[in-house]
Amino acid sequence: MMLIAVVSVMLYHYIRVTVFQSVVSELNQQATAYKNNPQNFNPNNLKTFTIEIPNKTLATVKAGELKGEKPYLVMQKIKDESITTLTTRLDEERYLVLEKETTLQSQIVEEIFIDIIIVNITAILLVLFYALFLSRMLLIPIKILSHKLTNLDEKFLKEIDIKSLPDEFLPLGNSINRLISRIQTFVLYQKELFVGVAHELKTPLAVMKTKNEVTLLKPRESEKYIEALKSNNEAINGMNAMIGSVLEIGRQEGAQFEEPVNIDVIAFLKKLGKNYEVLAKGEEKDLALDLKPEIFNLNIQTSLLTHIVQNFVQNAIKFSPKNSTITISSRVEKSKFIIEVADEGVGIDESKDLFAPFKRYGNKGGAGLGLFLAKGAAQALGAEISIKNRENANGAVASLVLNLKG
Repeated sequence: MMLIAVVSVMLYHYIRVTVFQSVVSELNQQATAYKNNPQNFNPNNLKTFTIEIPNKTLATVKAGELKGEKPYLVMQKIKDESITTLTTRLDEERYLVLEKETTLQSQIVEEIFIDIIIVNITAILLVLFYALFLSRMLLIPIKILSHKLTNLDEKFLKEIDIKSLPDEFLPLGNSINRLISRIQTFVLYQKELFVGVAHELKTPLAVMKTKNEVTLLKPRESEKYIEALKSNNEAINGMNAMIGSVLEIGRQEGAQFEEPVNIDVIAFLKKLGKNYEVLAKGEEKDLALDLKPEIFNLNIQTSLLTHIVQNFVQNAIKFSPKNSTITISSRVEKSKFIIEVADEGVGIDESKDLFAPFKRYGNKGGAGLGLFLAKGAAQALGAEISIKNRENANGAVASLVLNLKG
């Protein structure tokens, strides 16, 4: 609106100057004509006089000093008439005053001024109306989205139909649907986790209770009581590990809100590799690094990345034979950064879901939540995670694929 006012003022002054420019030019020409041929206007050679010259111009020659050396122009209103006066020096003792009626020009300028005001008011009202109309149009899809999101809960999660949204809101609708999809996955995993935890804790507790009842049925030798207590301790240790894994889920969910930082991911993996090398040596296994390129900067949540790589390496150490080599490698492939951990174990059964909670394979201990947590961390990073058998060697390779394009 301020711009409209500024443009209107400039336009008004331009029109006003243009309208009166012809009058000023005419007065200047008449003044020049009088100076060049004074005898045509003053045949009697009067010192002061007043005459009417063509185009309704009143010429007056007056004696006296002129204010300033340059001609000056005055526009004034006398009663209902507008008069434009040009005063210029004639000679050392006299000056010339040319007066011309410009009532018509003044009326034209005034009418134009009124028209500009009317146009401005109309334009401002139209702008306000359009802004109000546009804001209401834009608020309709927002209200629809707000209503649908308000009715969402964990029991009723349904993606938004983006076909009914304007093109401007499609990115927002897609983002909300991706969020809903992640919530659906989280709720599903949460339910599986609760059922699994209940089952995993209930089973050893039932076994402990049965063993204790059997042990207490009759007096026994002290060795039997010691054996029962040791068995109970083993079951308690297993449940502690289970509870520790559940707590790890809570820590991982908190890490999802960690602020991404820009790091040299190659240097970061080298640092992790040195720590894991100590673990591998303790199990009489070797750890090798094959990291490419030499330097690669990436914005990432380091806690989640550490959790995934650590899980890969721990599984590789657990399922690899002694004197074998575990390799951590990285590479850039098209628009993806890939981290792989390869072992020399017996491989995996690719027909089974290795990432399901509380799934254990082989005769190794554990809560069965490691890969489940790693998959959750990968989803929080917007990455893909997989495990498959090596094509030209024994063992398995765990992969983390990070998309470089957001």
